[in-house]
Amino acid sequence: MHLISIRNLRIDVAQFPDVKKQIDDWYATLKKADWANLEDVRRIYRDAEAVGNFTVFNIKGNAYRLIVGIDYENQVVYYKYFLTHLEYDKDKWKNDPYF
Repeated sequence: MHLISIRNLRIDVAQFPDVKKQIDDWYATLKKADWANLEDVRRIYRDAEAVGNFTVFNIKGNAYRLIVGIDYENQVVYYKYFLTHLEYDKDKWKNDPYF
């Protein structure tokens, strides 16, 4: 899989230094992945879920949410949002036109 907007992810995560390792691990796993569907993702990240057109990953014991779009056919992941659990629950990210 190829991640689009890794730079934006790194910028957003920089404000939360306690998750750097988890994001680095997620990215390393992503680069090696060959996912065909959500079930493939859930073999590694069992809490990953589809919400609208996005895939949501729980990070650091559910304290943060990583929201991406996945194009399985082209093996591309589009970074969209990195939110605290509180920000995620406000649902403002659902106003994204891709949702």
